[in-house]
Amino acid sequence: MLTKQKKQNVIKKFQTHEGDTGSSDVQIAILSTEIDELSGHLKQHPKDHSSRRGLLRKVGERRRLLRYLKKENAKGYEDLVKKLKLKQAKALSRPGAEAVAAAEAAEMEEDIHEPSDEPDNV
Repeated sequence: MLTKQKKQNVIKKFQTHEGDTGSSDVQIAILSTEIDELSGHLKQHPKDHSSRRGLLRKVGERRRLLRYLKKENAKGYEDLVKKLKLKQAKALSRPGAEAVAAAEAAEMEEDIHEPSDEPDNV
């Protein structure tokens, strides 16, 4: 668990204005710090399943907040991810979806470049 002093330091570092304690940036930073502490704890105590459950809950909450921030403020999202040194999640897609998208793009390009058989009546 974060001490009061550590939490205050994180808030000061990531606040967007004076008195800001609840913005998405601050919440994500606090969760990231808590996640780091919990993962260290679980390395020492691998059988502590209740803490593991809490860690997974915090990771899920951070993921939701990051998704919201990316949707609302893409530039702020990029800056925060760099500051916190987080890995950016790759967009998940169905297997074979890339091949289908590439085929559709090629088909559309062929349609654009093929001259039509009908004369232009302009």
